Amino acid sequence: MKTTLRSTDWPVLIISGGLLLFFVVAAMISVEFVSEYVDRTFRLAIDYFGAYWQVLLLLMLGVSFYLAVSKYGSVRLGNTNKIEMSMFRWVSVICISLLGAGGVFWAAAEPMYYFLEVPPVHNGIEDGSREAIIPALAQSYVSWGMAAWASLGTTGAIVMMYAVYHKGMPMKPRSLLYPLFGEKIANHKFGTFIDAFCIISVAAGTIGPIGILGLQVSYGMNSIFGTADIFPVQLGVIGFLLLIVTISALTGIHKGIQWLSKYNIIIVFVLAIILLLFGPGAFIIDSFVSSFGYQLNHYLTLNTYRGDNDWLGAWMLFFFAWFIGFSPMMIMLIARISKGRTIRELIVAVAVISPLVTNFWFTVVGGSGIFYEINNEGVISEPLLEGGLPAAIIAVAGEMPLGVMMPVLFLILATLFVVTTADSMTYSISMSMTGEGNPPKIIRVFWAFTMAAVAAILVFIGEGSIDALQSFIVVTAVPVSLLILPSLWHAPKIARKLARAQGIIRLRED
Repeated sequence: MKTTLRSTDWPVLIISGGLLLFFVVAAMISVEFVSEYVDRTFRLAIDYFGAYWQVLLLLMLGVSFYLAVSKYGSVRLGNTNKIEMSMFRWVSVICISLLGAGGVFWAAAEPMYYFLEVPPVHNGIEDGSREAIIPALAQSYVSWGMAAWASLGTTGAIVMMYAVYHKGMPMKPRSLLYPLFGEKIANHKFGTFIDAFCIISVAAGTIGPIGILGLQVSYGMNSIFGTADIFPVQLGVIGFLLLIVTISALTGIHKGIQWLSKYNIIIVFVLAIILLLFGPGAFIIDSFVSSFGYQLNHYLTLNTYRGDNDWLGAWMLFFFAWFIGFSPMMIMLIARISKGRTIRELIVAVAVISPLVTNFWFTVVGGSGIFYEINNEGVISEPLLEGGLPAAIIAVAGEMPLGVMMPVLFLILATLFVVTTADSMTYSISMSMTGEGNPPKIIRVFWAFTMAAVAAILVFIGEGSIDALQSFIVVTAVPVSLLILPSLWHAPKIARKLARAQGIIRLRED
């Protein structure tokens, strides 16, 4: 315990914890006022930073791909050649840690929303028509695509790994600014506020899904088994999540997080195979190939669309901001588990494999929903429009083969997804609190309890408070996007320096 107390950055804890407490108290006093304030700042962020975010993500993807295909792709990161985990487990942790936040909620709902009301960037396509299928899926691929994933652990991870493993900087968000400020950022007050704000950002993005999970599982159990859809059931779901995260925290990163990520991916593959064999398999495959090709053909147009700010704020830019808000903690997590990997491996895992898995999964779940809707109008759209996210996956799963088993499996998968995200993010937050690659378990348990407690309180107050907290991540994405911006030019410089040190290039080739 003494070691824990000495290693904890108390100013960061007080600032981040204090702001979370302030939000909860304000929501308890007047959730309407909080929602109105968040909506106003949300709109300002979208209006003034939306275009910047779109360009930033594209530049990150471009720089990342350049590094991957160049000689610098062979550079090994982490100041070691020893790899900590297998390729499958490594990619699983990366993919599920972020996908868990929306891998079930939005996979079912987002493509269906786009199908029912075609986004304005796709001109002249009738809502709910067969022609709307490909644009709907392609648009969901953009929200969770290569550019968005590139913000989570490509150029930023290169900078973080260099600062931590080569220069002895702490495993904290502030270390992303090491190339600009040098070692002094490690103990500067400015660094304290950077760490605290990054913690608030990822906490907002994690607490929301925890609360939605409570609502979704409670709704699903009511639909399947007829149990009461009431707060005690929702609280029990959140409590169960806290128990699993606590057990995982006590077992460490090489057991808990890896185990959860591994079996999440396995369940995803099993469900996908079941649907391909016994469900609308041909429709899923054809839709994925066509929609992915459509996205690539219109990639710049879809990613740089600026014609309707209201739609952008409600959809694409909301998801872009979500990725950006998560980026410092994901960068740290990826830096922690990627020692010994090459730059090429890192970029392929983060910016190619993870979005491909995500896009295919969205086709399996959301594409199936569109298939059932086309063949029986209203079977998915009516529950979605009446009950929102909790109703979407139950409606889709209810139409799948194997009867009541599929909705139950999807509820289990939703729980495991959110548990994995909560577990990974408490790990990263704990690293931010201590600067250690293996933070004390008690700090992880503390943050797991804190986020679960805040989620439970917000669920009790009302769903509007959860929506407000989720929208707040768009506001926090403003300073976070400025934090990761310098990695665009620092990552290539670091790659060049390490390439020389590792003998990959000679001085005259540089």
